[in-house]
Amino acid sequence: MYTFDSRIRYSESDGEAKLSLEGLIDYFQDASTFHSEDLGLGIHYLKEEQKLWVLSAWQIVVDRYPAMGERVVIGTFPYDFKGCFGSRNFFLKSESGEFLAKANSIWTLLDLQNQRPTKPTPIMLEKYALEEKLDMEYAPRKIEVPKGGSTREAILVHRHHLDTNNHVNNGQYVRMAMEYLPEDFKIGQMRAEYKKQALLGDVLYPQVVLQEGLCVVSLEDAQGAVYVNVEFKKADE
Repeated sequence: MYTFDSRIRYSESDGEAKLSLEGLIDYFQDASTFHSEDLGLGIHYLKEEQKLWVLSAWQIVVDRYPAMGERVVIGTFPYDFKGCFGSRNFFLKSESGEFLAKANSIWTLLDLQNQRPTKPTPIMLEKYALEEKLDMEYAPRKIEVPKGGSTREAILVHRHHLDTNNHVNNGQYVRMAMEYLPEDFKIGQMRAEYKKQALLGDVLYPQVVLQEGLCVVSLEDAQGAVYVNVEFKKADE
């Protein structure tokens, strides 16, 4: 298990001076990156091996958003490998050990030489010590998009959307989708199913479905092929 301590910054906070969902996603992405780097399996190792971990699905469940200035612990660990897939949990805890958020994620390892899924290398299997998965309600990887969505204004991919792989960062898709949430919509759960990588200059066409306590956003290309489906469920009052 990998953990690091932090304190909620003003730059990570929303209009209510609490950690935003975007800030939480950034914490979780940093945790997995730090973990891999400390094991010697980070960016440089993957570049040498011509491999890339691609996020296939997120599920993030939030019990409480910590306030600005609050001290927190962020943690992550893998719990399963099957073929080309790796499964990893994340959590956010208070300084006293209270679980504030839990997350599940599914990753696919790609061989960049042939652009096909591949199995983890022996050193990956050795160094990524598996642990018992978190106690949480695990949702399906696939997201059903309800019918009756409305098409919104197209989004052009700019450089600030990209990460070190020159693809739109996983968190950036969620940021785009959050723009269509009603003003009083407090997110209790977010799920994302990633299907296709968007690159610089691509145009994304949002299809938005709003229902009671639910918002589903499908970001698609001009032909209707899906880049990502994002589902938000409203927190219980």
